[in-house]
Amino acid sequence: MAPRDAEATRRRLLDAAAAEFAEFGIAGARVDRIAAAARTNKAQIYHYFGSKDGLFGAVLAGLMHDVVEADPFDADDLPESMGRIFDQFEDDPSLARLATWYRLERSDDDPPNAAILGANATKVAAIRAAQRDGRVTDAFAADVLLGLLLSLATTWASLPPEYTPTARNNTRPKRRAAVVDAARRLVSPE
Repeated sequence: MAPRDAEATRRRLLDAAAAEFAEFGIAGARVDRIAAAARTNKAQIYHYFGSKDGLFGAVLAGLMHDVVEADPFDADDLPESMGRIFDQFEDDPSLARLATWYRLERSDDDPPNAAILGANATKVAAIRAAQRDGRVTDAFAADVLLGLLLSLATTWASLPPEYTPTARNNTRPKRRAAVVDAARRLVSPE
């Protein structure tokens, strides 16, 4: 198989797997459905990714790369960075589903996803530097602050739309503004 064909097959497998994992989770995903959707055979999944778990890890790594590339994380404007993460989750609901499946189905014994670790380490270092310079509150450790901010940015993706009687009036611009405002208040050094 030519390198171009191999890369095209690998890309089709990743795309098909992302859709399958988002819908069914890791345990419910079926490699035969992924292979059929990618117009290839199951052997290619094992050839490229080693296992279904390896394929899921590759899907997460690819999504993390796409998220990082699309969001120029800025420790000097953390509220707007969280607004952009909010936008990504609104624009692609499969991100929330994949993140939820990952949290639900991975055990503490599973090795951590290197792409996620790397992206978080970079963000924590940037926050830590902003804290040292007094641009961001040091009321929380940098890693804790990042966790709080990411939770804020993805809050709406994890809540049912009916969680409040005023959900109908809770438009996307209003939800985004709430995320950005809450993040601004959280990171303020005053």
